[in-house]
Amino acid sequence: MFGVSRVRFQPGGGGDERSFYRIDAPHWINVIPVDDRGDVLFVRQYRFGIEDFTIEIPGGMCDCGESPATAAARELREETGHEAGRIVELGWVHPNPALQGNRCYSYVARDLVRVGDPEPDADEEFELVKVPLRDVPGLIADGSITHALVVTAFRLLDGRPDAGITRTGS
Repeated sequence: MFGVSRVRFQPGGGGDERSFYRIDAPHWINVIPVDDRGDVLFVRQYRFGIEDFTIEIPGGMCDCGESPATAAARELREETGHEAGRIVELGWVHPNPALQGNRCYSYVARDLVRVGDPEPDADEEFELVKVPLRDVPGLIADGSITHALVVTAFRLLDGRPDAGITRTGS
């Protein structure tokens, strides 16, 4: 899943070669599920790093050999119990280029169909929360949504006409 490797680096201006450590991780995905009423399916999930709950969109790691788009569809199904008729890639970012070389891809999922119950992993505790898409900017502004990669996904969504949504604030 994750590994740590040592990287040697000598600054271009000279100086001594130094060691740095890199976290080797698979690519990650986030998916913004928007239903036909314009509501986003969020996951309110306990996060051990902050010892509290966050409001997030479905997301996770790409399995070995799995494309980001396939991982997005899988995570959507596992975390919400829905499948999408249409998934559009919004773009990608480096989650933490100081320590990691992986990417986080963001998608928007439309034409949702409920196909079953969510299937959380044994170490996950979460509940689904529906929020009107127009309310998301306010939740980011007031600190209700704090996960940096979730905020980034909504920024990537904003203004993407091919996603079927013109503005997150409208």
